[in-house]
This record gives sequence, structure tokens and C-alpha cells, in this order.
Amino acid sequence: MIKISILYPSKPGSHFDADYYLNVHMPLVIELLGPVLKSTTAEIGVSGGVPDQAPPYAAIACFTAESTQIFTEALAPHSEKLMADIPNYTDIEPVVQMSELRLSK
Repeated sequence: MIKISILYPSKPGSHFDADYYLNVHMPLVIELLGPVLKSTTAEIGVSGGVPDQAPPYAAIACFTAESTQIFTEALAPHSEKLMADIPNYTDIEPVVQMSELRLSK
């Protein structure tokens, strides 16, 4: 099982429209990738590790899938459409990480 994390680093002067992201973009991702996604979460940053500190990330989206290959094959035909939607909610360039999920002992 893999986890795909899409991170939007907070930057002074940048914008992130959480309402659009949660109500339009994320449902679009779920619709297009369908059954390939085992789980989906969206986090909107509210603060850093100490009071009154800005969050390090404006948002973080996470998806789980059976494998990197299955996810990338499902994403490929829709990547242009999803990338074209990014300017509708942010000017932040997302950082993507794919991780192998393992259980700790």
C-alpha cells in the first residue's frame, strides 16, 4: 500500500482557497480516480507547533492506493485537467511525495 501526499507549503503573500479546494477540487479528484483510491483526506493548516505560529503547510491532501503503478496509471489520463484546476484555488506549487506504508512493530 502506498500513500500519496500533496503538500502546499505556506508562503508569505500566497493564497489558498480552502472552500474551493474542499468543495470542487477534491471531489473532482475522487470522481476521476474513483476505485483506485482506498482513502482520501484533506487537511487545512491552522497553526504551527506553537501558538500564533503560521502553519508550515496551507493544506495537505493524502491518498492511499495499492501501488504507485496503479495510482500513476489512473492519474495519467486526468493529470492535465487536475493541474489546470490548481490556479483556481492557489498560487502555491504543490510538493508531491509517494511513500510506502508500513506497520511498526
